[in-house]
Amino acid sequence: MKRTIFTKLAVLTFVLVLLGCQEEKLGPTIFDTSSQKLDATSASFKFDTYLLNNFTNTYNLQFRYKMQDVGTDMEYNLVPATYENSKKIAVLVKYLWFDVYSKVVSPDFLKLYGPRIIHLIGSPAYNPANGTILLGLAEGGLKVSLFRVNAIDVSNVDMMNEYYFKTMHHEFAHILHQTKTYPKEFNLISYKDYEPFSWQDRDPKIAASLGFVSPYGGSQTREDFVEVIANYIVKTDAQWNQILDDASKGWTIDSSGKVVPALDADGVDGKAIILRKLSICRSWLHDAWSVDLDALRGEVQFRQKNIHMDSLLSEIDNIK
Repeated sequence: MKRTIFTKLAVLTFVLVLLGCQEEKLGPTIFDTSSQKLDATSASFKFDTYLLNNFTNTYNLQFRYKMQDVGTDMEYNLVPATYENSKKIAVLVKYLWFDVYSKVVSPDFLKLYGPRIIHLIGSPAYNPANGTILLGLAEGGLKVSLFRVNAIDVSNVDMMNEYYFKTMHHEFAHILHQTKTYPKEFNLISYKDYEPFSWQDRDPKIAASLGFVSPYGGSQTREDFVEVIANYIVKTDAQWNQILDDASKGWTIDSSGKVVPALDADGVDGKAIILRKLSICRSWLHDAWSVDLDALRGEVQFRQKNIHMDSLLSEIDNIK
């Protein structure tokens, strides 16, 4: 008797689930747009409209510039992003990230595979244990947090590259490899030289000589992988070639603590290793995602040389 009842309940549950699946239709966004009717008298109406039109409706993404406790690691002492700096970051994220993928890959690529939330935080997240700061965070492929927004200097592309643009591509590369894993071959290239607990103590030149594009890339394999992609995309030809030049030499620390050239006696060809890693990243993006890394880089490089903030911000100011 009990078995019959359980069987009937199971069948009923299956039918209800099936009917629910048949009736449910995929909408343009996972967010409740009915509750997003904006107040035209609000001081933030134009900016909120810009975010709704260009991120939520276009890419199925919420762009959160008002820091939320529920979405923030309270172990850090953080401050919100200012309104004006949030506007600058928003137009730059669209111009240097979303519009790039839309043009080079497809208009739907980031709608399908991009984060569902971008969260802006005004300050960096300091880690007093090792003296490092957190500049970005990709959480489960759903959310990207960008820190240090209040320090943005739109006249300094190198500074913005280091703290924002590289972070964007770094975190998005994490999302991509969390969806489709990269070749295991990559993990074996530098497995003896990773320093998960003291990577911050390595000088960039010494890191390069070991085959890492940055000290952080030498912390662990997955960070190494995305650092190769992010640095290659945002670094100019001169900056990228400088990394390769440093990687081809030997370095040591003299008695004064200064990094100086030395006989390259570690047996590691840093330049060859970096180029090998880049080749794996390039092939993986092409084969797994149909993304042309060099075309992506070319578009980003062009846009970084042609940032016109007044024009970008006018997209917000001209909203009626």
